[in-house]
Amino acid sequence: MSVNTQDMEIVHRAFRRESRLLIELVAAVAPGDTARAKVIADHFRDYRLGLKNHHEGEDELLWPPLLSRVDLEADIVLRMEAQHERVAATLTRLDAAVPAWEAAAGADERDTLVAALADHRAVLLEHLDDEEATLLPLAAEHITEKEWASLGDHLVANTPKFTLLTLFGLVLEDANPAERATLLSALPAPVRGIWHIIGRPSYARHISRVRAA
Repeated sequence: MSVNTQDMEIVHRAFRRESRLLIELVAAVAPGDTARAKVIADHFRDYRLGLKNHHEGEDELLWPPLLSRVDLEADIVLRMEAQHERVAATLTRLDAAVPAWEAAAGADERDTLVAALADHRAVLLEHLDDEEATLLPLAAEHITEKEWASLGDHLVANTPKFTLLTLFGLVLEDANPAERATLLSALPAPVRGIWHIIGRPSYARHISRVRAA
């Protein structure tokens, strides 16, 4: 019995979209508009935390069991690890570029940040495409339901609750009705209630502010 890894593809969709929109949003900020820069920088920090926790969950909970169970395909897992390091390097560069731009919203700092975001996205997309094509079929075959579920548990445990609602909104945004139902059904009933009552309206306000331009 193979595990269903489709939820990861839905999550990846959000990272693909937001990494593209961040480039456009930063590029559109007028020099000196520090209020707008702060809104975008805060959104980047949510995105960054989501991606960091997503990758750390895989590093800690997915790669070790896979490596212990595969032989010929070990090179795929090792390639994923190397790609994570390259993605992390682009995030380190962004950790310097975002505050430098946020401080005064200077034009030069903006252009440096746009270039760093474009580099980040190129490295990220290469990884996500490769992971979906080669790693997810491997995980479906060799990982248990419980091990797969632990990835979501790791993200929840390491993300502040309000950020979690934002990330959940980002993931649901491009999900079709069947995918939304699957993602929502995975939540405990009280959390589902919190999403409908608090999360969804607060996400709508947050994202309209972020994408105001």
